[in-house]
Amino acid sequence: EEVSIFGVSCIGSRGMVGLRPDDWLEREAHDFTLGQGIAEVGGRPGVAMHRDDIRAFLELHIEQGPVLEDGKLDVGVVTAIAGITRIEIIIEGRADHAGTTPIDSRSDALVAASHLVLDIEDQAASLGDGPTHFLATVGEFAMEPNAANVVPSRVRMLVDARAERRTQMQHFQARLADVSKHIAYDTNTKITSRVVSENRATPLDELIQRTLVQSCDAVGASHRRMASGAGHDAAWMARVTRSGMIFIPCLGGRSHAPEEFAKTEDIALGAAVLLDAVQRLDKELD
Repeated sequence: EEVSIFGVSCIGSRGMVGLRPDDWLEREAHDFTLGQGIAEVGGRPGVAMHRDDIRAFLELHIEQGPVLEDGKLDVGVVTAIAGITRIEIIIEGRADHAGTTPIDSRSDALVAASHLVLDIEDQAASLGDGPTHFLATVGEFAMEPNAANVVPSRVRMLVDARAERRTQMQHFQARLADVSKHIAYDTNTKITSRVVSENRATPLDELIQRTLVQSCDAVGASHRRMASGAGHDAAWMARVTRSGMIFIPCLGGRSHAPEEFAKTEDIALGAAVLLDAVQRLDKELD
């Protein structure tokens, strides 16, 4: 489930487990609301649902990254779906003339932001250099007044941090707060931050993971266990049932781009693992 034209994702799975906010139905795009869109395809937007009749949920998906392809592996057995925390950072300096204000007299918001961005990258490399998944990205960045002859007075940036374990995220946020204080002091700026959104990591079912490993062995698929750094329907379905995921390689790790591509033979092998796992779980959970 990709992000829809309404700016939200996993609409179907959230709806199935009763976790779709009611106000989403009023979100509007292209002159109609999400509620109208659901009705148009035969759904009943006003009906609350909470499924309790699902024995297990399995999702087959491209990895959306390069790990399987680089490792020449056929399948990834997903252990967890990383939690996502988005942090807005505002850096306030002072606008001055770029041609007359000495460097040591400036409160340059962009210089402060540059130091902070590099530290975020260092943290991501350090925390991600281990057995569990962690990444952090500055994905939005805006500067004011954005003029060639003026020292930047304000920077806003949005950090997207993803962690398999809660302790990693806590460490990252504590380090970010500490480094921000030092950078603000050194650059004579003011740095404030706030958590815009936060979804904790979702561990996937151990029985399903073991079953998927057995299925990989049965169909001859090389495999590894790995966390997903992207969000998926499986995370929401895990609220009501056993949930698991199968990753297959994608060319160059590309996703959400015209270059996104998966080989037919990789898709077929992933489907074979899926079928075998469904048959095993049907017996196991009977």
